[in-house]
Amino acid sequence: MPRIHAHALPADSALSGFVAPGDFIDCYAAAGDLMPRRAAEVIVRFPGWARVLVRLRRVLTAPFGLSQDGPDHPDKIGPFPVALDTPDELIAGFDDRHLNFRISVLRHEGQMMLATWARPHNIGGRLYLALILPFHILIARDGLARALRAG
Repeated sequence: MPRIHAHALPADSALSGFVAPGDFIDCYAAAGDLMPRRAAEVIVRFPGWARVLVRLRRVLTAPFGLSQDGPDHPDKIGPFPVALDTPDELIAGFDDRHLNFRISVLRHEGQMMLATWARPHNIGGRLYLALILPFHILIARDGLARALRAG
């Protein structure tokens, strides 16, 4: 099992340009050198336990009009439209009613990193983020580990 650890988002990540005071940002890393798109494709193929959580999220958020599958876009990783795809970084995500959200899968100095950025727009976005955070951490760390094992 790869050793996943919290890591600061590298300053040269394109995702760092999104971050402002008050935003949520986390980043996990482990030794590895997988192409970011390949890693992202594995990360969004959730295991069964995470798919159950995603289905529960769909049921609970549907009455609030939150996006369930992301906006239409010609290039998507799972439900997330791809905004940037380079040999060293892939950024995907979208803006929704309650918050703006992006993930970055980054190769940096011999490590693979998975970073998540979110900017809540209102109390609903802040509450949503607080409720999903424990699950987000589990899913993010597991996704990075699965990608590295698949690499």
